[in-house]
Amino acid sequence: MNPNTPLSPRPLSHLSDVQNRVLTAAQLREHGVPAARAAEQCRPGGPWQQVLPGVYVLHPGPPTSEERLHAVLLYAGRSGGDADAMITGLAALALHRFASAPPLPSLDRIDVLVPRTRRLRSAGCARLIRTQTPPRPQEVTGVPVAPVARALADAVARLSDATAVRRLLTEAVRSGHCEPGAVVRELNRARLLSRPHLVNAVDSLLAEGRALAEDRLYELVHLYGLPDPLWNVDLRLPGGPHLGGIDAYWPEQAVAVELDTRAPRPGRPDDDGAGPDAEWSEYSHKREHLERLGITVVHVSPRGLRDAPAQQATVIRTALMASPHREPAAYVVVLPR
Repeated sequence: MNPNTPLSPRPLSHLSDVQNRVLTAAQLREHGVPAARAAEQCRPGGPWQQVLPGVYVLHPGPPTSEERLHAVLLYAGRSGGDADAMITGLAALALHRFASAPPLPSLDRIDVLVPRTRRLRSAGCARLIRTQTPPRPQEVTGVPVAPVARALADAVARLSDATAVRRLLTEAVRSGHCEPGAVVRELNRARLLSRPHLVNAVDSLLAEGRALAEDRLYELVHLYGLPDPLWNVDLRLPGGPHLGGIDAYWPEQAVAVELDTRAPRPGRPDDDGAGPDAEWSEYSHKREHLERLGITVVHVSPRGLRDAPAQQATVIRTALMASPHREPAAYVVVLPR
């Protein structure tokens, strides 16, 4: 059989270039090529190659990165539809354009996320990672890819190099791929936060995330023309107890802004409602105490500052403008933090 001969009378024009070069045994049968003929084409020196069980590349040279990704998805999806399989781990980070992730051609294995019920084993370059609740994939260059936070968790689960882990986590935050809280939640779900090199990296990640959020809050105040607040202060009652630290405070209007940078830690439940969150209880208690004293507390998330700064500025401005219509707040002492 000449490799340039059409597979069957059924046209292949409905397939993309990579789909035309990478096909499953089932797809080959649809185009008139039985299993025996496909095996014959894959003999040493033949025009095709079987790169994974039931998945063929229809040329003899090394598969391209695009072909390897498509082959892995076909193998994991089996039916040729990749809706319930997605690339994750280092390969996904490379597709998300992480500079600190190895380039796709250098990866011996490509991680692919599949439902836990999938009856399939890792093989060749395809390493299967099972999950009870698959995230919604993102499409990157036409490939279904796990969201950054999930891809990071799957990648660092197999990394013991503390420097490499730190670089990946830092780039995720600095480059705006995702917020620290989302990363830490995925690490917590994967039960990875007990590993010492990850604990240290996460501490740096959270500190980095808070610093970035503080910079965004500072830029928001000046960009949207809000009055200058007192930055990073502690509030306490005269001669009384400490009321807590505040990121920005307008004493004349009695308005406080606090960055919500909570993230689950080892032994602490995540946001799935599995149990009480001690840190959130502390946030709520402080907010209730301040509001009983007549101080309006606005919680702002790092994600809100990044994705919807105008909306966050409107919330703060509204709180400032409403101050003349509220009862006067109790007198509090403001100290630098």
